[in-house]
Amino acid sequence: MIVIALHIATGCIALALLLNGWRLLRGPALGDRIVALDTMVINAIALIVLIGMTGGNDTYFEAALLLAMVGFVSTIAYCKFILRGDIVE
Repeated sequence: MIVIALHIATGCIALALLLNGWRLLRGPALGDRIVALDTMVINAIALIVLIGMTGGNDTYFEAALLLAMVGFVSTIAYCKFILRGDIVE
C-alpha cells in the first residue's frame, strides 16, 4: 500500500515541477520567476526524498540536504542581485 502512495506522491510532485517550469518561463514579473525557481528547488528536494524512500537508499537524503542548502543560498544571492545589483558588498 505504501508503494502505491509513494508512486502517487511522485507523480504529483512531478506535475508540480512541470507547472513551476511553466511559471518560470511565462512569469509576468521577475519576482514570479524567482518564486517559481525557489519552489522548483523545494519540489526537487521532495522528489529526491521520495525516490530515496522508494529505493530504500540513504544517499538520496544526503543529496536532498545538500540541494536544500545550495537552493537557499542561491535564492538569497539572486534576490540580493535583483535588489542591489551586486551580490558581495
